[in-house]
Amino acid sequence: MTGKPEGEQRLGLLNGFAAYGMWGLVPLFWPLLKPSGAVEILAHRMVWSLLFVAAALLLIRRWAWLGELLRQPRRLALVTVAAAVITVNWGVYIWAVNSGHVVEASLGYFINPLVTIAMGVLLLKERLRPVQWAAVGVGASAVLVLTIGYGRPPWISLCLAFSFATYGLVKKKVNLGGVESLAAESAIQFLPALGYLMWLSARGDATFGTEGTGHALLLAASGIVTALPLVCFGASAIRVPLSTLGLLQYMTPVFQFLLGILYFKEAMPPERWAGFALVWLALALLTWNALRTARRAARAVARGTAAPGRDPADTVSPAAEADALRARR
Repeated sequence: MTGKPEGEQRLGLLNGFAAYGMWGLVPLFWPLLKPSGAVEILAHRMVWSLLFVAAALLLIRRWAWLGELLRQPRRLALVTVAAAVITVNWGVYIWAVNSGHVVEASLGYFINPLVTIAMGVLLLKERLRPVQWAAVGVGASAVLVLTIGYGRPPWISLCLAFSFATYGLVKKKVNLGGVESLAAESAIQFLPALGYLMWLSARGDATFGTEGTGHALLLAASGIVTALPLVCFGASAIRVPLSTLGLLQYMTPVFQFLLGILYFKEAMPPERWAGFALVWLALALLTWNALRTARRAARAVARGTAAPGRDPADTVSPAAEADALRARR
């Protein structure tokens, strides 16, 4: 972690731990919103996220990006795609947690780096090293083992992994900051979400305002739960190398997995342990490859052969780089 003052590095690490820690502990929050259904929770998350982020942008007076975005239809279309994809991701995740599938949801974020690599090969024509190909192969074997174990494909995990990998790919092309991206995407989500909540209220099925003040406040807090980790992530991303963020990211699914088996008491028969072990082996291969690449770059810098101005610690695998874009869950 060269090139940054020690105090900045420490602050970046603390914010990184805070961001990934909060994302890892979020399964504890969604059950608090019952008896609201997953779609109602999702709609409230969209509405309150926009209000919270808009207030933050008003406070810091950061609006110049908005006019620029509105003048670029292609970027605006990509933001719309990102909003649609993350809506699917959020909805499936909330439903999974509140339906007793926390472990399977955590698997989605374990295999997300493997899906990101596969999409890089198929869509971006990226070339992989042999170790990365091996990791993808092991990951595919893990999905097969888990399919046998569950008696069905782990569709929750696959939906979360593919939707978030697609979201990361689109965000790379949009190239907006985390808070700005959340604001733009939430603005697109706002009217459909508000319309759904109004329709739900007209039918008499809304829980906001009918389950007490505490419940209403918890629904409103979904905006803070969405935005606060993003703020911490943004503070971390500018202070620590992507290789460090690539390692920190595994905190989130690890915390979710542990909550699933220790707190929510979900079953883990031997075949599921075998599937997860294969996934962890694949991730270990990716991490080893990324660290080896970073060390080689550092040695190249020491010999004076590296590209000028490049921080060797910022050299990471495509999966780690893409997952460092993780801004919302």
